[in-house]
Amino acid sequence: MSPTTKIHPTTIIHPSAEIGEGVEIGAYSVIGEHVRIGDRTSIGHHTVIEGWTAVGQGNRISHFVSIGAPPQDIKYKGEETRVEIGNENLIREYVTINRATPQGRGVTSIGNGCFIMIMCHIAHDCLLGNGVIMANLVGLSGHCLVEDDAVFGGMAGVHQYVRIGSLAMIAGGARVGRDVPPYTLAAGDRAKLFGMNSIGLRRKKIPPQTIEQIKQVYRTIFRSGLNKKDAIEKAKKEAGPAPEVQHFLSFMEGTKRGFCPSSSSEEEWED
Repeated sequence: MSPTTKIHPTTIIHPSAEIGEGVEIGAYSVIGEHVRIGDRTSIGHHTVIEGWTAVGQGNRISHFVSIGAPPQDIKYKGEETRVEIGNENLIREYVTINRATPQGRGVTSIGNGCFIMIMCHIAHDCLLGNGVIMANLVGLSGHCLVEDDAVFGGMAGVHQYVRIGSLAMIAGGARVGRDVPPYTLAAGDRAKLFGMNSIGLRRKKIPPQTIEQIKQVYRTIFRSGLNKKDAIEKAKKEAGPAPEVQHFLSFMEGTKRGFCPSSSSEEEWED
């Protein structure tokens, strides 16, 4: 173990665990047999990291956190499934991140630079991109996909298998049962869409003409009165070549659960 590593004497570390240089681990924490902790990561007191878990470099993990515990799935029988966490994430108190299921992706994954606030839950087989922000008490059910820079308000809940697109914003307390397209705003019980995250797009320095193109695609798909398939086909013909526009369309075509409906209509789409 590196001389720059600071481990409290009450911490329990399995002899097979791999601990990088400059790691700090607080009192009464437990690091399991198959765990790898990257350089310069700090771990608070009373935290448990177990299972087949790999934590990258420069992460700050607070106290009373649970990472790598078995999935909350009655079919799970102890198979080797993983948690992978990237670099420079901030994970606050009482966060729980469960390892995956063999029937799912086999890995629960978090990217780089995410901020996971107090008492959030990231269930088995979830995939989070980079720069995701989850405020207090957000819950992601199993198999969710969250793309880069998505933001969740406190106490939002997301149904299993739902996808949250890049730069989407989910309001506090929202109950999300269907996919939320990239760059949109979603809010409410049985969440609906409330237009585009224009502020987030501008902060990402997306060109104004591209933002307008995204808005036009949104209007065509959600407010033209066409069914889902025809609306997407019409939007594809109208869309410009900007990568953000093409990503929006690709996300729409890839849905399996359907989308949160637009707040402009109480009617949900029929396939």
